[in-house]
Amino acid sequence: MAINVNTVYQTVLFILNKEQRGYVTPAEFNSLAVQVQDEIFQSYLPDGNQVNRQNQNNTQNDTEFFNIFKNISYKIAPFIDEVTFEKTATGSSVFYYPVSNDVGVLNRVIYNIGDVISTYTGNVTYNSVTQLVDKNDYNKITRSKLTQPTKQYPIFFTSSPYSITLQTSGNLLNISPNPDSVVANVLFQPSTPFWRFVSGANRSYVYDSSNSVNFELEISEQSNVIIRILKYCGVIINDPTVIQAASQDIQQTTINEKS
Repeated sequence: MAINVNTVYQTVLFILNKEQRGYVTPAEFNSLAVQVQDEIFQSYLPDGNQVNRQNQNNTQNDTEFFNIFKNISYKIAPFIDEVTFEKTATGSSVFYYPVSNDVGVLNRVIYNIGDVISTYTGNVTYNSVTQLVDKNDYNKITRSKLTQPTKQYPIFFTSSPYSITLQTSGNLLNISPNPDSVVANVLFQPSTPFWRFVSGANRSYVYDSSNSVNFELEISEQSNVIIRILKYCGVIINDPTVIQAASQDIQQTTINEKS
């Protein structure tokens, strides 16, 4: 369940106005909302890696609903999907670019690419896990007769789509040898939250729910989102007490989650 962007904005305004500490405009709030959602989203990866080490040492709580690693995995799961990549060529180069996922045409920004499965058809069909290498290693491996990749052990590197004309925001895959089809597990960035309004009486801001975009983070992150936005609000309204109080709450929450 997503976090309602209007609930967050009204809560932030209520807390600030209750102490008469100032006002945050919709434009300011929208900028802070993007920053905070990105901060929280990016924290899942190092946090998950840290907690997973506790799993390996058998020091992680495995009680239902209290396993931190599972909780982080649950939060990030909505952003993971299997994506089909399509072949295109420019000159002597062959690229594979993202075209669709299970909800239709791909219109999301790719944050990271996980397992890539290259399929080769013919007398024998291979569905091969494709190894990621950097471009320099790719060039060395593919040019050597001893290390050339095969249909069973293909390799790939990623490049940006600016190099050729493509209607895509995702990375291109450069795969050797060239497969007949490609799918990959992909981690998407959350959609940009946006509190949109229409003008009301006395030039007031009236929430426009039909054209607003909610936070895509899981509902359990609502308090975290509000506190982090308040921290930045303290910078905007030049009130160090707001910054200090919000920062202390964030720090204590982090300690409680990771201890």
